[in-house]
Amino acid sequence: MSVNERIGFERILAAHTAPTLLGIKCANLISVPVCEKDISQFGKELNHRSGLDMKTLCRCHDRQLLYIYHEKLLEKQLLHNDIKEFLIKNGYTGNMTLQEMLDHLAGRIKHGNFPHEIGIFLGYPLADVMGFIENQGKNCLLCGCWKVYSDPEGARQKFAKYGRCRDILCDKLDRGFEFYRALELSREELS
Repeated sequence: MSVNERIGFERILAAHTAPTLLGIKCANLISVPVCEKDISQFGKELNHRSGLDMKTLCRCHDRQLLYIYHEKLLEKQLLHNDIKEFLIKNGYTGNMTLQEMLDHLAGRIKHGNFPHEIGIFLGYPLADVMGFIENQGKNCLLCGCWKVYSDPEGARQKFAKYGRCRDILCDKLDRGFEFYRALELSREELS
C-alpha cells in the first residue's frame, strides 16, 4: 500500500469506524477493496498500537468486509444472558469462544445469507435486533446507525455520540496528524 493509499484507507476507516477506534463502541463493519497482504499488516499494527482487532468476515469479488472490534467490549456485550439465549437460538453454542463465534458469524455470511444477529456483534440493543427481525426491517421508530425499534431517545443520544467521534477523529486527520496520534488526541478530547 502506497503512502497515499494508506492515508486514504485510514480516512475511510476513521469515517466509518470512529466510535470503535475511539473505544465508545464494541465493533464496526467496513467494506474495502481486497488488498489482503496490506490489510493483514495494517490489522497487526492496529492491534499492536491500539489494542483493536480486525477480522475479514468475507471476500466478495474485489471487496472484503472487515470487522473492527474491541475484544473486551465485545465480550462484555456478549455476556448478557438474554443475548446468550438469543445467539443460541440462532445457531451459536453456549461454550463457543469469541473467535469461534466470529468464525461462525463469518461462515453464515459466506453462505450468502446475511445474518441479522450481526447487530449483536456491532453492539446494537437486542430489542432493536429482534425488532428488525420481527418486522423484516420495516416499521422502525427511528433510522440512524441502525433501525431502532425501542428507546429512540437513547438511540438518538448514541447516534450523536458516534457522530461526534467521527467528527473529532476526521478533524485530527484533516489537520495532518498521523493516524495513531489522531486516535490518541481524539480519545483525550472525548474523555
